[in-house]
Amino acid sequence: MIALTTLQWARLSDRLFDAAVITYLVAMVGYAFFLAVRSDRIWLAARTVTILGLGMHLVSIVARSVAAGRVPWGNMWEYSSLLAFLVVVAYLVFVEGVSKIRTLGAFALMFSAATMGVARLSGFYVEPGPLVPALNSYWLKIHVFAAIAGSSLYALGGGVLTLLYLVKHASERRQAEALGARPVPPVMGASQDLADPPHFVAGADDPVGESAPRRRGVLPPSGVLDRMAYRTIAFGFPIWTFAVIAGAIWAQEAWGRYWGWDPKETWAFITWVIFAGYLHARATSGWKGTRAAVVALVGFASLLVTYYVVNIFVVSLHSYAK
Repeated sequence: MIALTTLQWARLSDRLFDAAVITYLVAMVGYAFFLAVRSDRIWLAARTVTILGLGMHLVSIVARSVAAGRVPWGNMWEYSSLLAFLVVVAYLVFVEGVSKIRTLGAFALMFSAATMGVARLSGFYVEPGPLVPALNSYWLKIHVFAAIAGSSLYALGGGVLTLLYLVKHASERRQAEALGARPVPPVMGASQDLADPPHFVAGADDPVGESAPRRRGVLPPSGVLDRMAYRTIAFGFPIWTFAVIAGAIWAQEAWGRYWGWDPKETWAFITWVIFAGYLHARATSGWKGTRAAVVALVGFASLLVTYYVVNIFVVSLHSYAK
């Protein structure tokens, strides 16, 4: 067996990273084609290509870890790679696995490919190597991984699914208004000449019920998207909460204080508050639909500020994570 050098592991990681991006884009096109033809073979092919890309992406992450001699989430490049990987995993598990919905793959893969593309084009890349002393702690394995896992669920639920909900909800309103504005012909012993109400295809693509009219639609009903977004965010919230707490404990060990209102700490807390408000409003005030979606989008925007804006443009004790 031929042992690879550190440089060879690093190059393998880089090439598989790029190959994974290309594979995700191919799978994204396949899922988009599936939306047009609704062929089980096309969906299976797109899913297979997605899993292939996921496998290459996993090997890329492992190779990066071997090359660096540590866990592969010590800087923005590695964070972006693992975040994109976990978004695809979350999509396959929660959307296609749990909810049995096949029509959202193109959108989840678009987010992951875009995240990896931004990392590649924005100069995030650094050669794999040892961590700076401030990061050389077992808390890196705990705090940062929890933050990435929580971010992936927030991105899927608060970003992708919530945006799709708003698009679908607006489409349903326009269709309902157009349907309501049509003159109703007189009934002379025959049925009214009205189109079936617009609806998603029931069955494998719509877990809500089998009695709905079997009519094709690009997206599931808005109610389905709303519930999926809520459940995904609810699953990610305790993970993000743990990440914030673990970060405070690490800060005590590293800097001698639990909380110092550093920009990264502040925005991580703001993100937590927004999603806590989202879950509280849904649980106690019955918020759902558009009002809840707006709050989720604000939380997603806060997440982007926490990661991109603070790391790139703001002087912070976390600047070493660049």
